[in-house]
Amino acid sequence: MIQRIAKDKLKDLASKFKAVAVTGARQTGKTTLVKQVFKSKPYLSLENPDTRNFALEDPRGFLESYPDGAILDEVQRTPVLFSYLQEILDNSKVKGLFILSGSNNFLLQQTISQTLAGRVGYINLLPFSILELKKAKLLPPDDDNLMLKGFYPPIYDQKIPPADWCPNYIRTYIEKDVRQIKNITDLIVFERFMKLLAGRSGQELNNSALAVETGVDVKTIQSWIGILESSFIIYLLKPHHKNFNKTIVKRPKVYFYDSALVCYLLGVKNTSHLNTHPLRGAIFEGMVVTELIKKRTNAGLTINLYYWRDKTGHEIDIIVDEGGELLPIEIKSGKTINTEFFKNIDYWSKLSNTERSILLYAGEQIQKRSNGKEILNWRSLIAKDF
Repeated sequence: MIQRIAKDKLKDLASKFKAVAVTGARQTGKTTLVKQVFKSKPYLSLENPDTRNFALEDPRGFLESYPDGAILDEVQRTPVLFSYLQEILDNSKVKGLFILSGSNNFLLQQTISQTLAGRVGYINLLPFSILELKKAKLLPPDDDNLMLKGFYPPIYDQKIPPADWCPNYIRTYIEKDVRQIKNITDLIVFERFMKLLAGRSGQELNNSALAVETGVDVKTIQSWIGILESSFIIYLLKPHHKNFNKTIVKRPKVYFYDSALVCYLLGVKNTSHLNTHPLRGAIFEGMVVTELIKKRTNAGLTINLYYWRDKTGHEIDIIVDEGGELLPIEIKSGKTINTEFFKNIDYWSKLSNTERSILLYAGEQIQKRSNGKEILNWRSLIAKDF
C-alpha cells in the first residue's frame, strides 16, 4: 500500500464536515484511499447496477439502510440521492457521516453545489506525487523513464506497462466519463482532438486553431476542453493578472496532469525517442508544473500558480502568488546550468522590482546566489516550501 499524502487532509475534512467528497480522475486511487481511511463504514459502488437501481428507485430507503453513514462511490451516477442526503445531513450532528467519491468532477460538483453547498468538504486526489513514489521506493531514477511511466497508480501497484495501460485508460475514459457529460457520437474525432492537444502541451490554448485542425467548431472545442479539465485530464494554467505592462498574454496554457498520457498521445514509446523528441522540454515542464499543483492539492490548498508572458516573447513558467508576494520559477529540462536560463527571470525581476527567484532544472547542483536566485534540482521541490 503506497501511503497517500492527501490522507491527512481527508481525515481533517471528515472531522469538520458532515460529508466529504473525494474527486479526481479515474484510477487515481480514490476508492483505495477512502476504504483505508474509513474502514468501519460500509462501501457501496453505484457503478454496480443492483446498487444503483435500489438508490434510483427508492433513494430514501437506500440511505436509511445506512444510519451510521457509508462510502458512496461513483455517486454522480445517482444524482437523485443528493436531495435526500441534504435532509439527512441537516438533521444530523455527526461529522464525516457520508463519504462521497466520484471520477466525474463536473457532474459531482454540479450536483453538490445545487443541493449540498456548505455541507460538504472537498478534496481532489491526483495521481501519485514524486514524494509518494520516493517514500515507497518506486521512483524511477532518471527523468526520461519517469516521464514515460507517469504517475498513475496501476502502473506501479499492478505493474501494468504504460504502453498497455494508456490506450485502455483513454478508451475507458472517453466511453464512460465523456459520454456521461456530453453525448459525443464520433469518439475517433474526440481522440484525435486529444492528440492535437497533447502536441500543444505547455503552450497557450488557442481554441480557433484547434477547431480548424480538428474539423469542428470553436464552441465544440470549448466544450471538450471543459470536459477534459473537469475530469482531471488537463490543467489550464492561467496567466497572472497583474499588469506589469499592458502587453501581457491573457490566454491560459494547457498541461496534462500526467506525462505518460502525453507521451502515448504523441506516439513516444521509449526513452531514446523521448530524448530526441522536439516536445521533450514541454513534457518535462508539464511534469514539474503538475508536481507543484499536487503539493497544493494534497494539502487541501487552493492553486496559487500562474504563468506570465508578454507579447515580445518574455515568459516566466510559474508565478507563485502568496497574497500579492510573487515568486517567479523557471523550469529547464537541461542538466547543465546556462546563463540563458536566467534571461527571462532577469527581465521579469527588473520589471516587477523583485529579487528572489527559483530555477528548477534536471541537474544535481544546488546553489543559493547572493542576488536572490536559487537553483535547485527539480526533484528537490518535494521538500521545498514555496
